[in-house]
Amino acid sequence: MNILIFGPPGSGKSTHSRTIVERYGLTYISSGDMIRAEISAGTELGREMARYIERGDLIPDTVVNTLIISRLRRHRRNFIIDGYPRTAEQVLALENYLYDHGLSIDVALEIFISKEESIERISGRRICPRCGAVYHLKYRPPKVPGKCDVCGADLIQRDDDRPEIVARRYDLYIKNMEPIIKFYRKQGVYVRVDGHDSIEGVWERIRPLLDYISARESPSRERP
Repeated sequence: MNILIFGPPGSGKSTHSRTIVERYGLTYISSGDMIRAEISAGTELGREMARYIERGDLIPDTVVNTLIISRLRRHRRNFIIDGYPRTAEQVLALENYLYDHGLSIDVALEIFISKEESIERISGRRICPRCGAVYHLKYRPPKVPGKCDVCGADLIQRDDDRPEIVARRYDLYIKNMEPIIKFYRKQGVYVRVDGHDSIEGVWERIRPLLDYISARESPSRERP
């Protein structure tokens, strides 16, 4: 089963991707994780990508395509790609790769939330720079304001979590995803799920679809 999962900032796609990976045994490929790894490593490419992110701009297609396709070459089947493709050029690169290797996408799953919801979810996030613990001022506040429950370090707000940057990222997402959604809708694999609910509530909208696809591909494999 090969899945694309996407959604506006704060839609929960990464959270649900982890559940999908565990339940269906897929390889998780995240453009965001790969980009952050480059930035954390302090490479020249990472520093260049960080400048785009700080402005709320998209990283050039050639860079992102190279990261994703190189990972797909190592894991050709049964994958979920989180946050890619994001532009028409990225769709072309991905579809060309899939066609060349006799592969296809089973479902392009969008978890959709409003702009207001996106800003609230993302701008309230705080991260511990020492141990990596994640908090939210509304949904998961630290016991002591501004301090990590785990190690006591001062919490920070990432530059790309600021409200004005989140709003810009949301607008870019809507603009760039419109032709991509049209493409996958025409392919008959696009599904939109309402993300305005609890994690459990959204998952119960996603699970039946993926169970059906998984059972269709492996009729003898049972799911709990």
